[in-house]
Amino acid sequence: MILRFGYVSTALSLWEASPSRTLTFTNWKKLDKNSRKEKLYHLTEQNLTNTMRTLHYNIAHGIDIYRMSSSLVPLATHPEVRWDFVTPFRHLFEEIGAMVQKNELRVSFHPNQFTLFTSPQDHVTSNAIGDMTYHYEMLKAMGLHKEATMNIHVGGAYGNKREAIERFDRNFVQLGKDILRQTTLENDDKTYTAEETLQVCEKHGIPFVFDYHHHWANPGEGAYEKLLPRIFATWEGTGKPPKFHLSSPKSEKLYRAHADYVEKDFAIDFIHALKAYGESADIMIEAKAKDKAALKLVDELAKVRGYKRVNGVAIEV
Repeated sequence: MILRFGYVSTALSLWEASPSRTLTFTNWKKLDKNSRKEKLYHLTEQNLTNTMRTLHYNIAHGIDIYRMSSSLVPLATHPEVRWDFVTPFRHLFEEIGAMVQKNELRVSFHPNQFTLFTSPQDHVTSNAIGDMTYHYEMLKAMGLHKEATMNIHVGGAYGNKREAIERFDRNFVQLGKDILRQTTLENDDKTYTAEETLQVCEKHGIPFVFDYHHHWANPGEGAYEKLLPRIFATWEGTGKPPKFHLSSPKSEKLYRAHADYVEKDFAIDFIHALKAYGESADIMIEAKAKDKAALKLVDELAKVRGYKRVNGVAIEV
């Protein structure tokens, strides 16, 4: 079996390569019409160019798994700003997509924490649909809308988890079928456990992204190892191995926060559980040190007996 690792958004090893340069609505309002357009265009071009720089870096270092920044286009979903960000940058979006496909990379998005489908307020659902549509439009511009995924959480409980999940069921299906097909769900560190999130995934027929750190902080009842057959089953038919998230707690007190790196001793039980299951998987490292954390963990795992490094951040078990 092969375990491939990846990281989120910014390659810290590159100089000035943030793909998330943004502009606040307050500052946008201060500009005249021409300056607004110029600023939005400049930042978007920078973000897309830095995404390509990052992909080149990933290819050179054997990193096949990468989560793109949700902030590629500043103010794309703001109701007073919404603008056509595809037409002027179609060539850059297409270049990114071609690079991903040619090198068989696996990329994804993770819309922000306010993309919720459990809220009793209609405008929150409308905003969530708008945000998911924005991400899908970027994937479509890249030509990746049938392979890349968008990962979200179930959302808040609002004092009654059963009613919140019922609202999720009603609101979630308001997304277009094409967007629903590219959506995955992840368990969170406070509210919805792995078992609860998995049940929602099974109900809607979408893949489940298991986050080990979140499960450690919010375990619910039962061992996660027993969920692995069901987790893997949600990915059947996608043509891709299941995706997992991995990070370490920052400290004993700040146990939900992500540390700079992934502690091998914290991660090893999870890695051994995947080894025991015996099927290949992709693991997104959600550590503050980004690419450096992924490379460091694989360096350490490669020294463990029975683990062979076969690529920059891939291990054969």
